[in-house]
Amino acid sequence: MIPMTENWIQPDWTVPAQVRAVSTTRVGGVSGGPYASLNLGDHVGDDLTAVQANRDRLVDQLHLPRAPSWLTQVHGTTVVDAAAVGAVEADAAVCFGPGGVAAVMTADCLPLLLSNRAGTVVGAAHAGWRGLQAGVIEATIAKMGCAGEELLVWLGPAIGPTAFEVGDEVRAAFMAHDPRAASAFVAHGDGHWLADIYTLARQRLSACGVQQVSGGDRCTYTEREQFFSYRRDGVCGRMASLIWIEA
Repeated sequence: MIPMTENWIQPDWTVPAQVRAVSTTRVGGVSGGPYASLNLGDHVGDDLTAVQANRDRLVDQLHLPRAPSWLTQVHGTTVVDAAAVGAVEADAAVCFGPGGVAAVMTADCLPLLLSNRAGTVVGAAHAGWRGLQAGVIEATIAKMGCAGEELLVWLGPAIGPTAFEVGDEVRAAFMAHDPRAASAFVAHGDGHWLADIYTLARQRLSACGVQQVSGGDRCTYTEREQFFSYRRDGVCGRMASLIWIEA
């Protein structure tokens, strides 16, 4: 069992008992300054000793079967098998049974956790607007090899619809893929829009046949005490969303 604590969020979804999932907050680590305190990113300028201590603490407190496969995220659509790789360039990972831990790091981008209804395959995807628009959700579902109807999805903490300002080009890119994306944008001055990344993700999931989607009700930008936010602070730590299957 995952211990209950304010240091992380446990998704509110109904998955098989062997599936474990967590999204960390910024609380509960040893990092200082703009990285205070549970920074899990080793690429943001934090002291690497502190980052490793935070990662070790995560493994210990969550009773993980192994250290997560920490990806080098590039806002793309590459999906890897978490049990088969170490640090590689990718933006999503899947686990086909026990033994691996799929994890993505975020600080405004959208983390998605996925499980099939049988609890035999799970995945984690990092969806900033570029990766979301390019198809990281679709690529993750394809890698899992599951029909959309068989999937349960949880949307983790991301920048909310009142804070995510984008330009005309972002809106145009999404609408070129699906005109329904227009409903996810609200005009916010000349050439600027407020984008709802949660709605955009739900539209992509719906198009893949996914019917069970939960989460999507937090804002990393406005909830300063709970979350890191790159848009808000510039220099900041990274949170993680993790999913695995217990043996």
